[in-house]
Amino acid sequence: MELGNISEPTYGPGPEAPGSGTPGLVTMAHGFLRLVQPNPLPVVLRCLSFFLSQLVLYELGFLVCAAIGVLFIIFVPLVGYC
Repeated sequence: MELGNISEPTYGPGPEAPGSGTPGLVTMAHGFLRLVQPNPLPVVLRCLSFFLSQLVLYELGFLVCAAIGVLFIIFVPLVGYC
């Protein structure tokens, strides 16, 4: 292991993000996330009720997706059983 010049270190470029083998899938996933959650996270805490209403509005897309998922989990086996 070579240490090089300790008093004057030279730094190389930082780590790079790995290239994706499926750019279409990555684009589709990012598009879905922007569709579900387009608003930035509310960080200003003026009063608790206002903050909670903003937080629910922020998470509304995920809540709708979770509700649809629960409906599919319940109704698909029920319809298949009938």
